[in-house]
Amino acid sequence: MAVVTLLSDDEMSAEARAVLDDIRAVRGSDFINNFWRALAHDPALLAATWARLKDVMAPGALDPLVKEMLYVAVSTANACSYCIHSHTAAARAKGMSEAQYGELLAVIGMAMQTNGLVTAMQVPVDEAFRS
Repeated sequence: MAVVTLLSDDEMSAEARAVLDDIRAVRGSDFINNFWRALAHDPALLAATWARLKDVMAPGALDPLVKEMLYVAVSTANACSYCIHSHTAAARAKGMSEAQYGELLAVIGMAMQTNGLVTAMQVPVDEAFRS
């Protein structure tokens, strides 16, 4: 259950609506997900979060699909169910195949296993790995 209400466009400030309008324009869709509707209670936080997300997730040295897959992996590590769902959907929309999804899950699982083992054993970091 949400701890804040999800604001409709009519319930939010003009500043928040302007951010949602930009989200619609950038994404080419009228759909606004619940995350943005929850953030609309704080227009400054909404605007700052959208600006940063738009910048980070834009095409760059990493292509957008890779960025979405990384988002899924970090969201898994942080146990953020909402982000796992939304960014898996975004990765699929950007062309993630079932084979890629399977490999992503394998890498996440392997990293979780080896992270747990090395943490439990407190293995010291090799000098060759230090920069």
